[in-house]
Order: sequence, then C-alpha cells, then structure tokens
Amino acid sequence: MKHRLIPALALVLGLAACSSGTGATQAGVSASGPGGAPKEIRIGYQLIPNGDLIVKDQRWLEEALPDTTITWTKFDSGGDVNTAMVAGSIDIGLAGSAPVTRGLSAPLDIPYKVPWIFDVIGENEALVARQAGSVQELKGKKVAAPFSSTAHYSLLAALQDAGLAEADVTVIDLEPPDIQAAWARGDIDAAYTWTPVLGELRKTGKVLVTSKDLAAKGKLTADLAVVRDQFATTYPEALRTWLAQQDRAVKLVRSDKQAAAAAVGRQLNLDPAEAAEQIDELVLLDGKEQAGPDYLGTPEQPGALAQNLRSTAEFLRSQNKLPSVPELTVFQQGLATEELRDAFAG
Repeated sequence: MKHRLIPALALVLGLAACSSGTGATQAGVSASGPGGAPKEIRIGYQLIPNGDLIVKDQRWLEEALPDTTITWTKFDSGGDVNTAMVAGSIDIGLAGSAPVTRGLSAPLDIPYKVPWIFDVIGENEALVARQAGSVQELKGKKVAAPFSSTAHYSLLAALQDAGLAEADVTVIDLEPPDIQAAWARGDIDAAYTWTPVLGELRKTGKVLVTSKDLAAKGKLTADLAVVRDQFATTYPEALRTWLAQQDRAVKLVRSDKQAAAAAVGRQLNLDPAEAAEQIDELVLLDGKEQAGPDYLGTPEQPGALAQNLRSTAEFLRSQNKLPSVPELTVFQQGLATEELRDAFAG
C-alpha cells in the first residue's frame, strides 16, 4: 500500500530492480496482438488481502485475455510502484492513496490515472507498539514505517493527533518484511504497517491506533489502482476487461466468502480462516459503488476521492513531504471516471 518520493533520475535507474516485466516499447506500452489486444499486460501487485489477489489466484485475467501474456510482479510498497511507473516497467499497479497523491503531484507528475479502488483501508493497517500504552508514550522511541506510504502518512497523522511532532520520535524507513525482521530482533519499539506483517506484530505488540480510527478523524486512506495513461488510451477494451475481473472478485467476496478467503489465503500463505479475518478488515466496493459520489464518481461529477487526495496533499505539504499542493482539478483529472463508466455501462 504504500510509497516513496524519489528523484526522477533515481526512479529511472530503479527500473531493473523494480520489475521483472518484459516487452515494453519505447513508450512503455506493450505491442498489440490480434484484435488490438496487448501482447502483454504488466501488473504490479502487493500482498494485500483484497480482490486483486483473487483475480491473480483464479487466473481470471489470463482466461479473459487468452492472447495476452499477463506478467505479475510483486512490490512491497506503493513507492516502488511509482518508481516502476516512472521507469515504464508496469502498466497497472497498486499503490496507496498517499503515494498516488505524490504521483499526481509535482515533482513526480506521473502520467497515470486511478480507475479502481481496491479497498478502503481499515483495521488492516495500524500502529503497533511493544511497550507503550498510547501514542504519546512513543516519544523518544524508534518507530518504523515504509516512507511515503499510506502507513507513513497515517503515522504522521497519529503523531499529530497525539500532540507529537515527527522529530519527537525516531522514524525509520523499512519495508514490511524488514519491519517484521527488525521487530523480531528487538531493533524497533513500534511500527505502522499493514497485513500480513501486521498480523505477526499484533501477536506480541499492542495496537495503539488503526487507519480506521484515523479515517473517522478525516484521515482516510485507500489502496488504489493506477493505470498508465497511454495504456488506458491504447487498450481501452483490455482495461475494461481488467475492471470487470476486479468487480467479479468483490462480488465473490460477498457471495462466497469461503472461496474468496481460500484464494487470498493461497496467495498470502495463510489459513483461509485467517485470510477471511484480514479481508473483513478492509472495505471492498463494487464497480457501481465506486462510481458513486463518495468515491471515483462520474465524468460529469468527479467523486470525493479527488478531494481526499488533495487533502492528503495538504497534509503532506504541512509535514514538508510535498513542495506544493496541486489544484483540485489535478486530482479530478487523475480519476479514470470515463473508463470506469464504460466498463459498467448498462
């Protein structure tokens, strides 16, 4: 979920390390196959218990696009997804609302749009401490989070809400797998991270605040899909197919929770019962719900997600994490409302 502000040169140099996808053209879009379908779709996914893992596990996209190679590349954070997008090595990816805010803002200005909300983050992302009963008690402690991620954003919001400045704690930049290792060694006192690593930390630590708690205070976060502008323009039918499979996954969660949990469990190497619990910590929305005013909205009336992203930018600017705050229209134009409408028309 999740996300890193990196100078453009470093982003481009990170291409080889950030994706195993192949076959990109100079413009960063895979060549056409029969009927105008892409020969390859390069997808950046994360280990988050939402519908994307169901689509991957069930191979629905491969079945729907038999003439297209689907390349799935795992990322540990949305910051790395932004890096891969800038480098041109993926076509569709998952990133949290904080990194997407950065991606749509200067200096990154990544040419991508949001066609889908994978989930609204709830209790699956939280601040866990080893020996602290409140956020205030973290003063002077070492706290880990993946920098520029939704978790990092939420950590800063939690500190501010508790009357602490970022400088009151030692914030350490670690990806979730490294957080788990550092926790096991006793190198950190607390961490803000997401499942499945969060589940391991909760076994021995105390949850101080969750992203659901922060959302109730106006600091909502979400895991968003981002699609390269050129891919969306060149392959609109393939994007509609991708959206249809994501919608299908959400409906499977609602109609057959056992099957959905089994699919997610296989991808996360979890028992289906535990996978089901983690799914329940997220809010999943189907296509029609996403086109509503509270989320992506329509081409005529962009939804509240645009304002949420701008509010995130304002907060990040107040924390000196962004040089400036874009106009609301930047975020409205960053929502792929036409593509969403076309996918679920009728």
